[in-house]
Amino acid sequence: MNTPPLAPGAADGVVDVDVVVIGAGFAGLYAVHRAVQRGHRTLGVEAGAGVGGTWYWNRYPGARCDVESIDYSYSFDPDLEQEWTWSERYATQPEILSYLEHAADRYDLRRHYRFGERVVAAEFDDVASRWTVRTDAGTVARCQWLFCATGSLSAPNRPDIPGLDDFAGDVVMTAAWPEEGYDVTDKRVGVIGTGSSGIQSIPVLARDAARLTVFQRTPNYSVPAFNRPLTEEEQKEARRTYRERRALSFAGGAGTPHQPYPRPIWEVDEEERRQAFEARWREGGVLFAKTFVDQTIDERINDLAREFVEEKVRAIVRDPQVADDLLPDDHPIGTKRICTDSDYFETFNRDNVELVNLRRDPIQTITGWGVKTEDSSYELDVLVLATGFDAMTGAMTRMDIQGPRGGTMEQAWASGPITFLGVAVPGFPNLFTITGPGSPSVLANMVLAAEQQVDWLLDLVDHCRAEGHATVEARADAARAWTDHVDEVANGTLFVRADSWYRGANIDGKARVFMPYIGGFHTYIARCEESKDLGYAGFVMGS
Repeated sequence: MNTPPLAPGAADGVVDVDVVVIGAGFAGLYAVHRAVQRGHRTLGVEAGAGVGGTWYWNRYPGARCDVESIDYSYSFDPDLEQEWTWSERYATQPEILSYLEHAADRYDLRRHYRFGERVVAAEFDDVASRWTVRTDAGTVARCQWLFCATGSLSAPNRPDIPGLDDFAGDVVMTAAWPEEGYDVTDKRVGVIGTGSSGIQSIPVLARDAARLTVFQRTPNYSVPAFNRPLTEEEQKEARRTYRERRALSFAGGAGTPHQPYPRPIWEVDEEERRQAFEARWREGGVLFAKTFVDQTIDERINDLAREFVEEKVRAIVRDPQVADDLLPDDHPIGTKRICTDSDYFETFNRDNVELVNLRRDPIQTITGWGVKTEDSSYELDVLVLATGFDAMTGAMTRMDIQGPRGGTMEQAWASGPITFLGVAVPGFPNLFTITGPGSPSVLANMVLAAEQQVDWLLDLVDHCRAEGHATVEARADAARAWTDHVDEVANGTLFVRADSWYRGANIDGKARVFMPYIGGFHTYIARCEESKDLGYAGFVMGS
């Protein structure tokens, strides 16, 4: 295991650095790289045995990004852009992991990390103005600045289903798929959950399993990826136009260069409208939610988009009842993240696949032999839990993070996360969250969002040092005002009508608040720069 040595002058058994970065995904690796570049003694801590973050853990069959590969990549180094070749429009997990491993090696980042160690606690010393960070392996690190690149979708949700621990077969989670893989050939497989990981894995599992039973509580909208290899010409064009493409992405609402249809929906006739929907359908995936301006704001536009997708699904699925069961009736399209699939709906035409609608026939218990619903029984060899994450906040609240004036992060966010600009939490000096609640986060290109936030935060650190400030903390009133703004913007959309993980609705007992900032990536960047131009308004600094 690669374990950085103790820093010079550190007490025995304690690592003494300037910056600790938690996480080794896109955000964590970039934070370590930039912090080291700026001369900060830096330690990275990662629970996995290697780099990758989300793309290290999520190895389930069919795992694939729903943002085009050439956009879902680092923008900070033109040389990296030119030397890396993406093979497909939507890269698979192995290819994304290879990319991150390449970046880690290219910038010599592994030597700054302790892998296979999970941060379990962090406590701030108000006198020394330093954090003490502890891992489950016994490492103790002291730092002035704590960067939490812990990921929005990194705290797996294991459902509390009666009898789950009694199941005699294998239980595997899509969020923690075995690194060596798992063979379902000729096995009776049950999948619980039809979010993104379920929708991506179900077609792959169905091809090998003797029988696949899908237990669905909540159907989700999904649009085919229409994935394909990138041609040599497309790859050359991407390299040639990367700068322009990145500029459009940073100036856009979601961190990609894609724009909505150039004419408002009410200015086009029915034929042109259908052509616009068809073109965006063929582009694949989440982009369908942005076909027309205001599609997730104006219910009339949303209904037209929803009707188009429902027509597509009914044309694919042969059994009308199964088609009905696969179509959501509880939220406007796009207000839960539209999934990106490969042959998902076609899979339900297979003879070895069965859909169980848990709203009609809920699970009563899991037994040693399988799943017992109120009306039926299903004998299984394998249970796949595609049950998602304690999103946005779970990775932070599962650590025992204690501020200098008492109270933990879990307590501070018990009624919902309160942040300033999504990067700082009142009561927790010198602690920064990257692509977390209160920022565009999962509603934008996470790679570019991480770059923007890390650079902005390191500028803040440099400002504090230049001015002789040992601490910086979000002002409580500024954080409250920003959080209210996040809520206000969300309430102006249709998103709040969906019981989504954006609102914590998939976790029992979690506060129901809309967590990501939906005002747009470009708008968010402008708000950050406004604070910076005003001497980092919204923060209080101490010496």
